[in-house]
This record gives sequence, C-alpha cells and structure tokens, in this order.
Amino acid sequence: MSIIRWQPFREIDTIRQQINHLLDEWMHGQEHESLFPKVNATWTPAVELKETDTDIILKAEIPGMEAKDLDVEVSTDVVAIAGEYKQEKQEQEKGFVRSEFRYGQFQRIVPLPVPVQNDQVKAEFKNGVLTLTLPKVEAAKRSVVKVDLTVQEAAREAMTKERQHQEHLQDTMHTRAAAEVSTN
Repeated sequence: MSIIRWQPFREIDTIRQQINHLLDEWMHGQEHESLFPKVNATWTPAVELKETDTDIILKAEIPGMEAKDLDVEVSTDVVAIAGEYKQEKQEQEKGFVRSEFRYGQFQRIVPLPVPVQNDQVKAEFKNGVLTLTLPKVEAAKRSVVKVDLTVQEAAREAMTKERQHQEHLQDTMHTRAAAEVSTN
C-alpha cells in the first residue's frame, strides 16, 4: 500500500479557482448576454489573460475541438467563446464504459481590462489552445510620464517661505499693535 500525501493548499487553491470562476460567470455573464443567447453550458474553458504594452493576449484551453466548431465573438470590451462537444455514439452490448470526458455546450465570456480594436484581432488555434491577440485602442495604451520631483520640491519650498513670511508679518503686526495698546 502506498501513502499519498495530503496537500491542503492544492485543495484550497482548487476551491478558490472554482469560486472565482463561479463569481466570474455570475457577475459578467449577465451584462453581456447580447453576445450569445442563454446557453445551458455544462462547463467553461479555462482562460489566461495577459496584457502587454500594445495588446491583450487571451488564451483559452479547448482541447479536442476543431476551429470550425468554435464560435468566437469580440467586442471592444469583452470576448465570448462558445461551442459544443458532441458525444460519439457508442454501441456496446457487453462490458463497461467509464468516461470522464465533458460533453455538451460550453460558453465563456471574458471581460477585458481595457478597450481593444475588435476589427484587428489575430487568432490562432493550435493543439487545443485558442490564442487571441487583441490590439489595444490607442487611448488605452499605457503611457509613462516622467514626473519631475525637483519642480515640485521647489514649489513646496517657495510655499513654505511664503507661509513663513506671512507668519512673520502677522507677528510683527501683533507686536506693534500690542506696543500701541500698552503706550495708550
């Protein structure tokens, strides 16, 4: 008999992924229903989203499918992927068949973090992985601006000097007023 080591963090991570997936479907699936009619999805493909300076790269794991059986739609702020695994008809008179394959319709709606140019999407489907390269809209590309801290420091010093000068003037006025009151 072999001993199998229990890995609680792997189980916790699996539960976290399932909850995230459930919440993602619940939160984002409703606001983009216009992309696909309500599909009774039996499962959803796993996705990976990566942002570069110029693009959003979306990868979806869809093994066992052919490109012609996938329906992919891209708007400026969301990607929708749908399809159906069809179960092969098996005729068997005797014996036992156990299958852990997933069959049926699937759908995944992925909200994008920034707007994209949906008319310039590049797609590749290879070895069961769909890769979409989604160019960002010009305004959405992150621009880096150098902040000149010396200018801000100089402005802060000038404000401090002005405040000190105003306080000195007020002190001088209070001293003169006090001197006039005491002489009267």
